[in-house]
Amino acid sequence: MVLVPGVLALLPAYASLEDPVADLRAACLAAVTWLGPDPVVLADAQGARVAAALLAACTEPLVEAPGPLGPSLAATAEASYLVVGNGSARRTEKAPGHLDERAAAYDDALRAALTSGDGDLPDLEVGRSLLASLDGIDRLADLLPPGVGARVDYDDDPFGVQYWVLRWQW
Repeated sequence: MVLVPGVLALLPAYASLEDPVADLRAACLAAVTWLGPDPVVLADAQGARVAAALLAACTEPLVEAPGPLGPSLAATAEASYLVVGNGSARRTEKAPGHLDERAAAYDDALRAALTSGDGDLPDLEVGRSLLASLDGIDRLADLLPPGVGARVDYDDDPFGVQYWVLRWQW
C-alpha cells in the first residue's frame, strides 16, 4: 500500500521549466513504481486525477524495491492500493487555507497514526476543517493490519500543505 498527496502540481498539465515539487514527484514515482501495476485507487476526485497521472508515468513497474521493504505489494498480495490524501492545508499564512494554529498538531497526530500502524486516526472532522484531504486516508486506516508501520519516503509542507509519501508492506 502507498500513500501519495493529491497535489495538482504533480499533473503533467501543471508542468513548467522548473519543477516546484521535484523531490515530491520523485518520491511519488518511486513509491507508485514499487507498488506495481493496477492498484486499487482510494481517493477523492482530485486525488483520482493525480493517481491516474502517476500511474501513467510509471509504465515499467519494478518487482523489487531497494531498501528494507523488499518485493512490491503486487508481487506478494492479491490487491495493492494507491491511496491519495494529505494533511492540513493551513500550516502557514500563505497556505491555501491560511494559518490555523491547530494544523501542525493535527498533522503530527495524523503522521503518528499512519506511521505507527495503530490505525487510530485523529478526528476527521477537525482534519477536514483544516482542509486535509482525508477520503483515501480514512479508508486506508480500515485496510492496515494493526501494528504495521510505514516507511516514510517524503514528509514536508511546501506551500503550507502537509504532504507525505508512505509505503506499507505486510
